[in-house]
Parts: sequence; structure tokens; C-alpha cells
Amino acid sequence: MVLQQGPRLGGPIPKFREYHVWKTLYCLNNNSPIGRKKLATFLGIGEGSTRTILNLLQESGLIIINKNGVTLTPEGIECWNSAYMEMKALQISDITIGACDCIIRIPNMAFKVKYGCEERDLAIKAGASGATTLICSKGILIFPGSGYPVDSKVDNIIRNNFTIRDDDVIIIGTGRDLDIAEVGAVAAGLELLGGLHINRDLEGILSQRSTGNELLSLAFAIHDLVGGLPVCAKSRDNLGIRIESGTVIDNAYTGAVLEEVLNAGTTIRKIATSGPYKGIRVIVTPVELDNKIIAAIGVVDIRSMAGVNNLIRLRSDE
Repeated sequence: MVLQQGPRLGGPIPKFREYHVWKTLYCLNNNSPIGRKKLATFLGIGEGSTRTILNLLQESGLIIINKNGVTLTPEGIECWNSAYMEMKALQISDITIGACDCIIRIPNMAFKVKYGCEERDLAIKAGASGATTLICSKGILIFPGSGYPVDSKVDNIIRNNFTIRDDDVIIIGTGRDLDIAEVGAVAAGLELLGGLHINRDLEGILSQRSTGNELLSLAFAIHDLVGGLPVCAKSRDNLGIRIESGTVIDNAYTGAVLEEVLNAGTTIRKIATSGPYKGIRVIVTPVELDNKIIAAIGVVDIRSMAGVNNLIRLRSDE
């Protein structure tokens, strides 16, 4: 996949994660109607990224945008309820290692928790220093896997701020600042919940004119499946997206190998000859619907890079 920059309309490259989409629903549930500028401030990202998220939610029928601001539709409220997490910034230094902590409560999901290390690893992957997981069993907050109860001081702090019920999950994200602690906790929580339940039926969403927003779900799913390797995708008649490290780094993207696959209608494996991944092995495959090639999606095998210099080159090219 020769990854060359496509034409831009101007402004910064949108950068956001699934966390930011969840935080958008969170903010709209608690503060709507809300304007895009104020929402961007809440999310801690640029207006371009915020606009991309709002376009995604609007295309999915989850929000309404009018002169008063942005509000959730009934479908949007249903989507939020399916990903509901209660969240507060609280310091619990007795069992955390970061300078700042963020606690989320997820109702009725204790059955999904194994040992707690899974949530910790997800939080670290999202950039946090770590995460501590607790579950409520028979009215007692315990460490999963061991059944050992949490210290009474920590128990009191949590219960003074949340109404705890049996089978609830508490995830305490920790990091160098509150924002990254929150990202870590929410990322782990979203994994427990199975991600955001946004309509992703291919026949109803994908077409040869699909935008990058409409390809996000599929691209992020593949990004996770291949262990975080860069993923690029575009429809036949529209610009696409480029994802690295769980973040959208380009939402107006195209490349020679993507176009080659769209024309040939077959999977292509080759070494990129130009663009930010020049010299790296790429694998691109077509997406077919109703016997028509409507999109192409590819993975960049950065593991094939020959040495550290290529990694430095890759980052500097961005």
C-alpha cells in the first residue's frame, strides 16, 4: 500500500480514539445541547477531530445537530446506555502508582473480569501507567481472582462516591495526569462492554461511496486483530483513513496500492515504494458487497522494517 497524502481541505489532521467517541456520548448525555467548540474542549482534541466524530455519530443516526448545538437522538441514548460507565476523578494512592487516578463503575459486568491484569494491560496500551480492577461480590469489594477484600480506607472512598451493587466492576485508571488516567480506565471499560454498539451492518453502511468515517469501525476492528499494526482503508469513490497506535492520524487518505487493489479486485502483497511506509511490506485486500468491489483495506507490517532508522524515518515523515 503506497501511502501518499490525499488532498486536504485544510486544518490539522484529526486524531482520536474510541475513547473520544465514548466521551462524546458521555458529554452529550450530561450537557446537551452543546456546541462543537465547547465539546472539543471537553474532549481535549481539536475541532477537526471533533467534527469527524460528530459526522460519524450523525451518519449513524445517534445525534442531531442544529443551531442550538448537538443532542442525542433516541438511538443515541440507547447507544449511550449500552456503553454506560459512571466516572469520577478520585485519588486512591494506596493501591495505584500514578500521580492521578480516575475511577469508573460498570454495572453488572463482574462476570467478564478474570484476574484484573487484562484491564491493567489495556490501560497501559492506551497510555496510562496502569489500572486496578475490583468487583463487588456479596456486598464486598474484592480483587478478582483472589477474593481478597480491598482495604477499608479504599472501600470507604469508593462507596462515598458511588452506589455499589453486586456484580459491579470498579476500574481505577492511573497516570501522570488526570486525562491519561481517564483514557486508561475508559479503554479498559470499553473492552469489558464489548465496545460501542453503533450500527455497523455492512450492507446498511458500506458502499463504493463510503467516507472514512463509515470505514472506521471495520478499520479499528482489524487494527485490534493484528495487534496494533497500522491499518489503512478507503472506498472506491472517496478518500479513506489511516490508523496507527489506536489513533486516526489521517481521515483524507489514499494510496497507490489501495487504488491498485480497487481496480484489480484481488489481494496484493508487496513492498511499498513511496509514502510514509516506503520499504515496508503491506497487505491490501478488497471488500466485496453484492459482487462489487466497494472498498480496500490494508495492513502495514512494520515488523518487517529493517532496523531502527526506518522507525525514525516513519515518524518524521508524519
